[in-house]
Amino acid sequence: MTRSAVALLSCLGLTAAACSQEPAPAPTAPIEAPAGPPAAAVGYACESGKVVTATYPDTETVRVSYDGRDYVLASAVSASGARYAGQGLEWWTASRDGQESGTLSRLAPNDTTGGTIIERCSRPVPVLAPSPEAPCVATNLRLSVEGGDAGMGNRVTTLALQNAGTQACSLTGYPGVTLADANGGALTTVQAVHEPGNYFAKGTVPTPVSLAPQAKAYFDLAWNVVPHEAEGEKACPEAKTLRLTTPGDTAVVSLPLALTPCGKQVRVSPFRPVADASARPAPAT
Repeated sequence: MTRSAVALLSCLGLTAAACSQEPAPAPTAPIEAPAGPPAAAVGYACESGKVVTATYPDTETVRVSYDGRDYVLASAVSASGARYAGQGLEWWTASRDGQESGTLSRLAPNDTTGGTIIERCSRPVPVLAPSPEAPCVATNLRLSVEGGDAGMGNRVTTLALQNAGTQACSLTGYPGVTLADANGGALTTVQAVHEPGNYFAKGTVPTPVSLAPQAKAYFDLAWNVVPHEAEGEKACPEAKTLRLTTPGDTAVVSLPLALTPCGKQVRVSPFRPVADASARPAPAT
């Protein structure tokens, strides 16, 4: 058998794929993670009519663009404001009275400050919208009695919630109120009814009340002390403790408070920023 025939038989004994193998595809380039968003450029209007554009990619560097050229400067020591130096230039910024000033100068010999000023520039300091205040939670609140009134069988107690935390918070709407007897058991027969006002003061619609640390929000608890005999009520339940929750929170703030609410209900006003309900500004119409 000739050598060519042997080679042919050997090839047939292998898999077709092995005899007709194609080159392996070239490896693809690794997928790179997308770069982070570029730093925003800040423009400063200069006295000459030109603009200095500064880009702050991090806390240690600034890229200053001026008169068609870019300069990369590094953070440098300064007595006040923010100072950057490099490539023979100095960029120094400071904020005051709602304006941020920027001075572009040539560095003095030995790269020290005090060189020739090239441009004096400024821009308004942007005013950031205040972040929304978080709702007040019971763990940071203190409940107290601030006053009261009585007449014609009606009683009103004005209570206050004080923000004992270190951050401002807000209250909107009505407090959740339940009453407990001398043994701590809930008076389930007495319901808390939301009412904008009370017997002595006209109410208004609920509005947000902002509480700075140590500030107070107020509300009224009103009830009747005359038994509703027509409804078979001969004696009114005796409450010894008031328990309160704020909107959106399930934690409880408690306060010893003795009252005898008749008619199976107490009336609760919304939170307000002043102690005297009659002194509260009327809502806009």
